[in-house]
Amino acid sequence: MDAEPATPNARLHYFVDEAGDPTLFNRKGRVIVGDDGCSRYFILGKLDIEDPIALGHELASLRAELLADPWFKKVPSMQPDARKTALAFHAKDDVAEVRREVYRVLLKARVRFYAVVRNKMDLASYVQQQNARDPRYRYKQNEQYDLLVRELFGKLHHMADDVRICFAKRGTKPRNDAFRRSLEQAGEAFARGFGFQHPAVNEVMSSTPQHCPGLQAADYYLWALQRFYERREDRFLELIWPQVGEIHDLDRLDQGRRGVFYTKQKPLTLAAFGEEEGPGV
Repeated sequence: MDAEPATPNARLHYFVDEAGDPTLFNRKGRVIVGDDGCSRYFILGKLDIEDPIALGHELASLRAELLADPWFKKVPSMQPDARKTALAFHAKDDVAEVRREVYRVLLKARVRFYAVVRNKMDLASYVQQQNARDPRYRYKQNEQYDLLVRELFGKLHHMADDVRICFAKRGTKPRNDAFRRSLEQAGEAFARGFGFQHPAVNEVMSSTPQHCPGLQAADYYLWALQRFYERREDRFLELIWPQVGEIHDLDRLDQGRRGVFYTKQKPLTLAAFGEEEGPGV
């Protein structure tokens, strides 16, 4: 896709999270993609939030209001000892009535959502081909995650003098240095491809949804996209689509070419996507 230098904003705030997981095989080497507990897709998304502090206050206020509402008094996920909605919004854990209220807040916010999608069956097939060529080859989940980081930040969506990125923590060991290396590689590839510099990232940090409302918001956008891919359920994706900047499906074929960009000019819909794969688990 073409890119042109844009007038820089003062500051950009990106919040990065994932949906699904990069797991492909069990311990015996059998492909388990699509099995119970193993997603068919791995998605990495970033949410550009214009005013994350204000949105954080709104989400905290909403959560306090809902927790005080007698309607939710006996909802298991709302109990403090459950360590779910009482601590942070999480679309998978939140009941439908809570999700609706969270989306009411998010749809009024000035945000833009971007994502990169990987079809894990296609990825597993690629890994098996690599193993056939070179028995020493080993698939590494973190490498796949880092590749998606490079894809997600390898295109110029906005310019800014100050770019701050918060990644959702993965595992017990911080990977901030790995995130930064992937971002630097994305910037280098961008400069080679387009002839001008990608904006420098001034801060890279990792956090948890409980301590970062921006990650709670990112989770809700990812959940809507994941429902589309895993279950062919489009109503949540339609709801957020006015706030979507771009969805890059790395493995989708279009006129013989691998990789499709879905944007406002080319929306991601069931009709456009096709239903030949059938519903997910």
